[in-house]
Amino acid sequence: MRFRSYSVLPGFGPTLGFTLLYLGLLVLLPISALVLYSVVHLTAAEFWLVVSEPRVIASFKLSFVAALIAAALNSLFGLILAWILVRYQFPGRRLVDLLIDLPFAMPTAVSGIALCAIFAPNGWIGQLVKPFGIELAYNPIGVVIALTFIGLPFVVRTLQPVLKES
Repeated sequence: MRFRSYSVLPGFGPTLGFTLLYLGLLVLLPISALVLYSVVHLTAAEFWLVVSEPRVIASFKLSFVAALIAAALNSLFGLILAWILVRYQFPGRRLVDLLIDLPFAMPTAVSGIALCAIFAPNGWIGQLVKPFGIELAYNPIGVVIALTFIGLPFVVRTLQPVLKES
């Protein structure tokens, strides 16, 4: 017996259709509601006043700079880690492979609490660098650490099949 798959969008497979549906519902709908609210309730001058506030500029700067640094770190270390996992056999390889998926298994709030506990001044790693005057949590460095932690599995899992083929 053959099952027929139905797509949300004609001509596309069910995976692409569901992806586009979820993208529309989870990402585009809230962003369009935000833009619509701004257009209806604010004039262009009021909008510019809100967007050009120092706190808003600082949040944009932190978001984009931290994301750029985390993407660069993930690209470098993700490629190295994927290469090592694909090309070499070593003791503990399965454990490293398992730990890569840790951010996928943990809820975001739990990841944030765990990272704060580890990198805070009294945490496992934070107390090691505190004598040098380095704070890893509750500042932009902590944001980069969190973004790197969350993004690394995506890079490694994307590169592994490509490296296996070559």
